[in-house]
Amino acid sequence: MVYRRPPSRFGLNSLSVKLSLLISAICLIAGVCAAALMLKSEEKQLVFEEHEVLKSSTDLLINQFNERIKTKENIAQQANNVVTEQLFSKQQSIDLKNKAQLQFNNDGSIRSASPDGLSAAYLPQENYSPFYKQLINDSESLWRIIAPTLVHDFFNFYLITQDNFIRISPPDWALNTPAGYKFKSGSSFNYATGESTSTREPKWSQVYFDKVWHKWVISLLVPVYVDNELLGVTGNDIALNTLISHLPVGDKEKHLLVFDSKGQVLAHPDITPELLTSYGVKGKALNSKDFVNDELQSIINEAIKMHLPEYANSFKENDEAHIINIRKIDDLDWYIGVYKKRSSTLSALQDLKLKFFGLFILYAILVALLLHQALYQLVLRRLHTLVYAVTSFGQGQLQIEFPPENKDEIGTLNGSFRDMTVEIRKLINGLNQRITEKEIAEKAANRLSKAVAFSGTGVVITDENFIIEYVNPKMLEMTGFPEKHFNRAPLLNIIATEMAILVDDIDIDLRSRNYWRGDTLIQGLDKQPIWVSLSVSPIHEDDGKITSYVASAQDISFVKESQRKMEQLAYFDTLTGLANRTFFRMQLRKSMALAERGHYAFALFYFDLDEFKRINDTLGHDAGDQLLVEVANRLKKRLRAEDTIARLGGDEFAVLLSGIENQTHATDVANTIQKTLNVPIKLGSNEVIVSASIGITMAPYDSLEEDQLLKHADLAMYEAKAKGRNTFHFYSQELNAAANERLFIENELRQGLKEKQFVVYYQPQVDSRNNNVVGYEALLRWFHPTEGVICPTKFIPIAEATGLIVELGEWVLQESCNFAARLKEQGRENNISVNLSARQFKDASLVPTLSKMIIRSGVSAKRIHLELTESMLMGNVEAAITQLHELKALGISISIDDFGTGYSSLSYLKRFPVDILKIDRSFVKDIPEDSNDMEITAAIIAMAQKLKLNVVAEGVETIEQVQFLQNNNCFIVQGYYFSRPIPEGDLPHLFEKLGDPLTFS
Repeated sequence: MVYRRPPSRFGLNSLSVKLSLLISAICLIAGVCAAALMLKSEEKQLVFEEHEVLKSSTDLLINQFNERIKTKENIAQQANNVVTEQLFSKQQSIDLKNKAQLQFNNDGSIRSASPDGLSAAYLPQENYSPFYKQLINDSESLWRIIAPTLVHDFFNFYLITQDNFIRISPPDWALNTPAGYKFKSGSSFNYATGESTSTREPKWSQVYFDKVWHKWVISLLVPVYVDNELLGVTGNDIALNTLISHLPVGDKEKHLLVFDSKGQVLAHPDITPELLTSYGVKGKALNSKDFVNDELQSIINEAIKMHLPEYANSFKENDEAHIINIRKIDDLDWYIGVYKKRSSTLSALQDLKLKFFGLFILYAILVALLLHQALYQLVLRRLHTLVYAVTSFGQGQLQIEFPPENKDEIGTLNGSFRDMTVEIRKLINGLNQRITEKEIAEKAANRLSKAVAFSGTGVVITDENFIIEYVNPKMLEMTGFPEKHFNRAPLLNIIATEMAILVDDIDIDLRSRNYWRGDTLIQGLDKQPIWVSLSVSPIHEDDGKITSYVASAQDISFVKESQRKMEQLAYFDTLTGLANRTFFRMQLRKSMALAERGHYAFALFYFDLDEFKRINDTLGHDAGDQLLVEVANRLKKRLRAEDTIARLGGDEFAVLLSGIENQTHATDVANTIQKTLNVPIKLGSNEVIVSASIGITMAPYDSLEEDQLLKHADLAMYEAKAKGRNTFHFYSQELNAAANERLFIENELRQGLKEKQFVVYYQPQVDSRNNNVVGYEALLRWFHPTEGVICPTKFIPIAEATGLIVELGEWVLQESCNFAARLKEQGRENNISVNLSARQFKDASLVPTLSKMIIRSGVSAKRIHLELTESMLMGNVEAAITQLHELKALGISISIDDFGTGYSSLSYLKRFPVDILKIDRSFVKDIPEDSNDMEITAAIIAMAQKLKLNVVAEGVETIEQVQFLQNNNCFIVQGYYFSRPIPEGDLPHLFEKLGDPLTFS
């Protein structure tokens, strides 16, 4: 009997086993491919996310850097405003008293170092003038005030003018620079004053190597304009390393790259301070090709070429891939990039990739072994493998692989064990992951806690109800309070009582918008509040719920103190403590705005001190300053606290009186000011009494425009002076009409000169003994195209005040010389008398100009008679005598016009090289009716004869006057009796009237 083993219910078909193994292998290969694709996609996602993270960190860095740049620009602009106001304004708001020590060197330079060593000045001797002498003195005082604050933000501060003057702190540049160095020709000066600065805003220069300071620097420059005229620039330099230090990337894996639009690399990991200095000493540019490879160089070139505000890319460096994000800083013309290794982002993915493919290699080995032994050890091997797997798994080898599941008992058992181990692995992996995440979170929390604890900013953390739970050491140091003072206290308790008005607004913002940011005061232990920049922000959980708030406080006391000093200089007069012109205009604009809304009126007082210049000149400037301080103190005591009192410059004051609705009330205040100032003032050993001429205008009745109101007050003040001073005058429309007429004439004068609307008339001077014409007086006439003839008494004073009299008088002199030349050609040579104005007489170019005219016209110099008044000569007598002798040297004659009407001294008169005295018409017109005029005229004639001077009488209109003058030996007369002033074309009629047209003396 043959024994046969019964067939197994679960027997395996060898073909089925092979097909199953083949399908398993195919699935394995497909799984490997899918896993590879998944890893590739994950890699791209990680790189994209890292680009976004890098962009966010770069944005934060650039925003912080931009805020620092704007802060420095604001400081530079404020400093420029102070320098412009204090040194170059026509009406300075501050009297800087100082006497700098000037050193005139053999090399042609002037240098001045302040005694405290804080600043120094430099000026070529060829540009030295009283203006620069005063500027050196005043700038030394001003720099002593503002330079310490500015040098804190920059390493120097300076002023450069068009005339190559410099004032700088620290003093090295001005003291050590070689003579002849042209500060104005420097690239920084030209860069700040070019077309790019038409807005007159602060301008950053390119980075350059400063050979005085031996460092790479960048300059922040602001042009100085006064009345639209460029006078120079103020500048601040900051070291490149200092500016770059404000760009901390805050991560060892990140690197900083800074370059400008010229391709210069300003910051790179390979650039050290020593390397920068060596390049500067050798005069080499910081060319990017010297520091970066070709790929990074290509990115730099592309960023500069595209002019994009933001640019991202990747490159290789040292055989490693990097990602980079670049942002442009427009103000500096810089590009700032932050980059990091790509491998740091993909390191975790690489580890996972290695494990993943290692696992699938193990699967491949097992499959190969199964295929190899399937036919002869299928069942036993499977059991052995299962036992081995279970034993190994039980010993802690969690990654052990179980045999594949088949449709038999062993396969079912394998599947059950495999499913069980999978679940166990998931559980263990989950636990390991949570442990790892917890460790990472603990490390991050510990790092964050230390960062907060050691932060240079005060930090307060509260719960969701703004109750304080944590205060860092810096906050305790800033306030001086112990930690228990803050424990469980409301957040807003840290706000100082001085800012109580803000507490409700802050509370509303926090509860409505969940954040607040601004500058405020916080309370200190010693009751001294501290200025901080406070920021309160919410902390959100993953679900978006707010569980706490963090408040950070940055101490800005120094900044506020600097701003306060700047504002004190910018808005208040340092001598008297009163508001200055700038602050006064601000208050006036506020008052005008209130007046425009109705139900509000005010009065504007504008006045200066009568005879202040006399006190200043006789008792000295120190006494004048003492007088101004006493006047300011009296005004502050007598006027209300709500009134604005300002010193506009010199001895000019202005007062804004609120709530003044009628002239009666304003009159009372004006009388009060007059009485207050009239009380004697003790100045040293002298006692003086001062008065004021006050101009008053009422708003909104007189005007609702700021400039118009100031103009009205100014007009009223000058009217008060005209009335005799020590009085006041209210503005009226008549004053405005007179001012408009003056402005019209002033404007038309310039046009009249261009269009040749002026004509010279000639009034003959006749010898009354024989009716012969001995000379002519040239008199200017203006024929306006629309207004007709404009009287000389209207336009001559205006031409004198505006300076146009110099150009106008030069034209009259030229016309008179030409007229004299034409008379000579006709055989009728005569004298020509021309009136000189005070400004013409003091003009330095008068003598050379007159000499050229005489030579060019060919007229004899002795035929030109210049007429001057006594008042013109009695100011600076010695200077007048010098000028008269220079004129006499040309060969011309000098006449004193209107003699007897002004202040004169016979002791000076005999020193003047004068040829002729002209008796004023005021003494002649009442002859013979007024015996006093007859006596005075006779005395003048007798005195002139004793001094051997010729005499000419003006204003002769009657035969009685001619006879009286002849009886007193005055024969040369001029007046309507013989002829009015006539144009040159009417001279033949004059000759016919006189009866002897061909005879001349």
